[in-house]
Amino acid sequence: MAASATRTLRIAAIRGDGIGIEVVEAALPLLVDAARAEGVEVAVTDLDWGGDRLLRTGQAMPDDALDVVRAHDAIFLGAVGHADLPPDVSVWSLTLRLRKELSLSANVRPIRVWPGLAPVVSGAEGADFVFVRENTEGEYSGVGGRVHAGQPDEIATDVAVHSRRAIERVARYAFALARARGDVLTLATKSNVMKGYQLWDERVLAIGRAEFPDVTVETNFVDALGARLVNRPTSLGVVLAGNMFGDILSDVAAPLAGGLGMAPSGSVAPELDAPGVYEPVHGSAPDIAGRGIANPMAAILSGAMLLRDNGLARAADCLESAVGVALQQEEGRTPDVGGRSTTTAVADAVGVALRAELAL
Repeated sequence: MAASATRTLRIAAIRGDGIGIEVVEAALPLLVDAARAEGVEVAVTDLDWGGDRLLRTGQAMPDDALDVVRAHDAIFLGAVGHADLPPDVSVWSLTLRLRKELSLSANVRPIRVWPGLAPVVSGAEGADFVFVRENTEGEYSGVGGRVHAGQPDEIATDVAVHSRRAIERVARYAFALARARGDVLTLATKSNVMKGYQLWDERVLAIGRAEFPDVTVETNFVDALGARLVNRPTSLGVVLAGNMFGDILSDVAAPLAGGLGMAPSGSVAPELDAPGVYEPVHGSAPDIAGRGIANPMAAILSGAMLLRDNGLARAADCLESAVGVALQQEEGRTPDVGGRSTTTAVADAVGVALRAELAL
């Protein structure tokens, strides 16, 4: 029997676009059930932010959006990317605005090879590592533009920004995570040819020596690390990377876990009093939206991250365990991971497993 409620967890739910609407609908009740089992009620504020709102009003989010989300403990986001809008408009009008204006410095992306899913790489069984990606600067800083548009001498520039402050704050988060997990910290850069990444090497290694001498740290050039993801994924623990490299490497690694439909994430600001954004790594997938076959597991696992970061470790553990149980059953797998179930049926399978876990 669940304990009486002692606190309320306030979640702002942004379903977003395409299959984001479907996976949030499937995952959110599971978060609520898991939290209640720990005696915590969940108050959900539904926000109609995303592409439909942008097309209707000219804004994906209202002017007071940051005040609205700051009144919550966490943000649960489905996916961003409207079929009737250019991809950059969808991303910059919502996802990146939340990350940058809330200063969510660390994008955390776990990769786990799940029993019950056929491995895509030989020898990957047992791989369990996590990317920590700097989330506000780098090649996605938004500094750049185009001149002489449409002319033969047209020029496009994108400026990568690497500040000492941003590097140090995300490095401290990654080192603390590696210490807690008992893992090696692997830094992914391209410092042999790019001066910005030389600053990464210098500051991360200095912080390791001064503040985390008990954590083993190694450096890897990003291209070599890409190969290592394929041939030695079990050798990795915590991977620290800049914004673009972290984005690319974590997507490359997602098939180890079963694909983007199995890839959760959380964007957090551990040094600030700001709500984190928890969302599946996958996009809005307009080609399958409305067909009822979107994989809700990445959203469910993102919800587990949300619970853990808000002090509900047992609820998070039970939800993750329930995912593992469901994946070993036919009804717990959508077509992208070799099954034939619907989004709703998979969520139901996780729900059955979750109730059993919570009863233990």
